Amino acid sequence: MITFSVREVVEQAVQTEKLGNEFYNKMAKKFEDHNELKKLFELLAAHELKHGTSFSGIKDKIGEEEPAEWNEVTPYLRAIVDSEFFLGKDKCLPSLEHVKTALEAIEFSLCFERETLLYYYSLREALKEKDLIDAIIREEKSHIVWLNNLRKSFL
Repeated sequence: MITFSVREVVEQAVQTEKLGNEFYNKMAKKFEDHNELKKLFELLAAHELKHGTSFSGIKDKIGEEEPAEWNEVTPYLRAIVDSEFFLGKDKCLPSLEHVKTALEAIEFSLCFERETLLYYYSLREALKEKDLIDAIIREEKSHIVWLNNLRKSFL
């Protein structure tokens, strides 16, 4: 099984936040005629950008030595990265043609936010920057609540 270094895992988080920012900006433009949805996607895009900057800061601080729990965490992180929501040419996030309606955009966003939340919980186990990761996790949770509340208005 291929494992990641701690630096690679943090870089994956940076790239995921960049992709999330791009996705939410595209969705804000795509649904600009729906003011509430557009505003939410713009807010989520701004949060993703801020999270990416935070993870870049973590990456700059960590050394090359792997944390003690790394062997337990890395297989789980690998499984998440292998999911459809992360990086790679065949992954859902880079190819957004499948998102046609507002409800599909919201549901896809909910899945993406849940996957990143799982990733960050696992990353938190291994890194010492727990306060910063906890703040990001709280924001990711709020994204899920916002999206879920909006989703209900479309059902």
